[in-house]
Amino acid sequence: MPAETHVEKGPLDRRQVFELIQEQLADILEIEPSAISESSSFAEDLDADSLALIELVEALEEELGERTVGFRIEDEDLEDLRTVRDAVDYVVAKLGAA
Repeated sequence: MPAETHVEKGPLDRRQVFELIQEQLADILEIEPSAISESSSFAEDLDADSLALIELVEALEEELGERTVGFRIEDEDLEDLRTVRDAVDYVVAKLGAA
């Protein structure tokens, strides 16, 4: 087995996961990151449609795939992600972060 090459980037903590999601979402939705809190609902508060969520998933998979080999957000799990907190909890659980 080859040595893992992504170790130089340490594991993300919950705050870092939230900031990553916040930055990616702000970029996709073209809003200020400060407008996004953990309690924000994707649909009601942020007016994010399913296309925006797919873009978010792709951005997270790309970013986190560099840190965790094979990181993936399953399509069937998307419907359970209704708020930013749901997404943070999901990513933290997938990463096994503290």
